[in-house]
Amino acid sequence: MNILILDEEVYLAQKVAMRLQEEGNNCTHVSNIKEIDFDTNYDVVLLSTNISSSDVHKIIVNFKNSIVILLVSYINDTTVTKPLKDGASDYIVKPFIMDELVRKIYHYDEFKRLKQNNLNLENYINFAFSNIEEVEEIPKTLPFAIETKDQRVADKIVFDIAKKLNKTIKFVSLEKQTKINPDDFKNDLLYIYDFHYAKKASKDLILNTIENYDVIICSLEDIDEIKYPKITIESTNKLSMVDSILTINDYVKLMVVSFQNKYPDTELSRRLGISRKSLWEKRKKFGIEKNRGN
Repeated sequence: MNILILDEEVYLAQKVAMRLQEEGNNCTHVSNIKEIDFDTNYDVVLLSTNISSSDVHKIIVNFKNSIVILLVSYINDTTVTKPLKDGASDYIVKPFIMDELVRKIYHYDEFKRLKQNNLNLENYINFAFSNIEEVEEIPKTLPFAIETKDQRVADKIVFDIAKKLNKTIKFVSLEKQTKINPDDFKNDLLYIYDFHYAKKASKDLILNTIENYDVIICSLEDIDEIKYPKITIESTNKLSMVDSILTINDYVKLMVVSFQNKYPDTELSRRLGISRKSLWEKRKKFGIEKNRGN
């Protein structure tokens, strides 16, 4: 990590820098705000609050994306409360144990990385589910089952419910696993998918043991009558329905029908590797009505 230390106590700053450098970090020590290069990106800023409160505020605001830990000689509104409100991560009171400062630095570094990872995953999930229509008639009680040819629809329902319940999703596929003990997942939302792979005896056993648990079952085939709520969702995504190799003509037809709302003719023909004239001829041959927007 790249670490900035602003402290007028040179001996203390050198001691901190030496300890952090021993662990592979790069440290820069300055004694006042005039020595700071504000164009440099620092992962961590160790900031003494013995300087003026306006300088403390300026540094915190400038390094708002960094981990800022206050080095304070005493606690009051000026040295702790206001800087924390301005965006500082935490504080430590002098004299402090070096291990405690190091622990705080690595704790907030890990927290920052986990927060970023969670944000990336959430953005990806929103992107992956962005073209899936909302399902209105979702059972209000658990457990329940979902029949659909497009598992992504079920996945979206599961993620939405887990978010509402503030529960962790536990994924269990029945393609290989045949026995499930719901008690192992009693604090989680259990998502059993590939239900169609299981034999009838295994299905019956599972259905008889999940009654008092938070469970959602997904099957790509029809589920026999069960005592739990069940919803059947027809896929609106034509591409998800393809389960065999298409002829070239069938493929082109499918692509034109599926994507002519998304791309203009110039881009659609380019992606298909054909000319616009050829695209026009394909539409005429297959009886595909051209959208007015194209």
